[in-house]
Amino acid sequence: MAAYTCSATDLHPLLGGGANATAAAEYICGRFEAISNKFVDTSYAVDNTFLLFSAYLVFAMQLGFAMLCAGSVRAKNTMNIMLTNVLDAATGGIFFYVFGFAFAFGTPSNGFIGKHFFGLDKIPSSGFDYGYFLFQWAFAIAAAGITSGSIAERTQFVAYLIYSSVLTGLVYPIVAHWFWCSDGWGSAARGEGLLFGSGVIDFAGSGVVHLVGAVAGLWGALIEGPRIGRFDHSGKAVPMKGHSGTLVVLGTFLLWFGWYGFNPGSFLNILKAYGGSGSYYGQWSAVGRTAVTTTLAGCSAALTTLFAKRMQTGHWNVTDVCNGLLGGFAAVTGGCAVVDPWAAIICGFVAAWVLIGFNMLAEKLKYDDPLEAAQLHGGCGTWGIIFTALFAKKEYVNEVYPGLPSRPYGLFMGGGARLLAAHVVQILSIIAWVSVTMGTVFFVLLKLDLLRISHDEEMAGLDLTSHGGMAYEYNEKNGRNPVFQATV
Repeated sequence: MAAYTCSATDLHPLLGGGANATAAAEYICGRFEAISNKFVDTSYAVDNTFLLFSAYLVFAMQLGFAMLCAGSVRAKNTMNIMLTNVLDAATGGIFFYVFGFAFAFGTPSNGFIGKHFFGLDKIPSSGFDYGYFLFQWAFAIAAAGITSGSIAERTQFVAYLIYSSVLTGLVYPIVAHWFWCSDGWGSAARGEGLLFGSGVIDFAGSGVVHLVGAVAGLWGALIEGPRIGRFDHSGKAVPMKGHSGTLVVLGTFLLWFGWYGFNPGSFLNILKAYGGSGSYYGQWSAVGRTAVTTTLAGCSAALTTLFAKRMQTGHWNVTDVCNGLLGGFAAVTGGCAVVDPWAAIICGFVAAWVLIGFNMLAEKLKYDDPLEAAQLHGGCGTWGIIFTALFAKKEYVNEVYPGLPSRPYGLFMGGGARLLAAHVVQILSIIAWVSVTMGTVFFVLLKLDLLRISHDEEMAGLDLTSHGGMAYEYNEKNGRNPVFQATV
């Protein structure tokens, strides 16, 4: 925000040109500039407060991931999965600080990778402050949390540390650079040379966060194979339910709460008028609309899943509804800022069926993902990328990405197919990049015998064999853990 200026030379004649006019003009202009600078300072403070608060909300999603994961696995692996969520944040913090932020947002740079701000060198600057790093770190560890769910209950602890470091320090940041940095080859924020004349509109990361984490987890789960007993000798799926629906619901609501930082917070600032100043309509309205579209997509997906699974299984299943809700959120994340609320309801409805379909496909292919993470974040995230290219509204696109009135928008909204073409390229490039990098990481870990735990460890549970004991207290009378007995 530029400061308003006052010229004593211009003001002098208006004060009558007397002996004291010059001094009066200089005094008035001095006071005016001081007040103007205070408004500039206030603008920075308001926007940074908004960004920091959003970062705190996104970070709270880590607790949501931890509770969701804990409730979705068997009791004998609870300590393990919660520790991995803690270390996703801790490991990701160090590696994103040293390398990741620079690779993602180290502008000026080339279209592939950033090259400035390693170790937050020269931060704060005119472009970035510390709050921006914190916000982007919270996104990076969210991607790592998705992956940890896919490979839960049968993975060596050292493998978690290695993959999390590579994902948050290298793989995710480069994708973020492609689509979120002003230098990225696919970014909608580029000044020139936009992909298909539009760039990729992935506002809060259906592709950058959700698809990246899902593809990484997909390769991890494929390479190490299903859990023991997940499929019987005939290949039929055997249910391995998580031990606590209570924790699943708690984690889901925490994630829902955090999503209000994830999506609306991706505006990065809030004190911005659309058009002339003094209007009731501005970026604060777009932030509110984004929170509404996020909410409606999740609600639509939850209700669709509720009735669809009732018809499929005959039960009202809370775990399925929670996953459906999260699938709706993952889908609308990419286009939340550029679609109408009614479109968000369509997004959630389709996302629920996408998740159900991919879960059915996973069973047929004997693919085992305890959290349905690849199906949820990958399947629904991919649908969200396509959804944005179909339903993005011209007015909202021009508000969020100003300066190019002819920018393509949603196909179904009359904007042509160029945005859809750009989004297909995004999907393919993310799948290819993450497959090559993280697929290689998991394959090397397998060959080094660092990926999967032994048969005996898996049967006993990681809590007992790797973490010094169970998550729940033993019954001292018989020496057994009642929860462990019921779920092993």
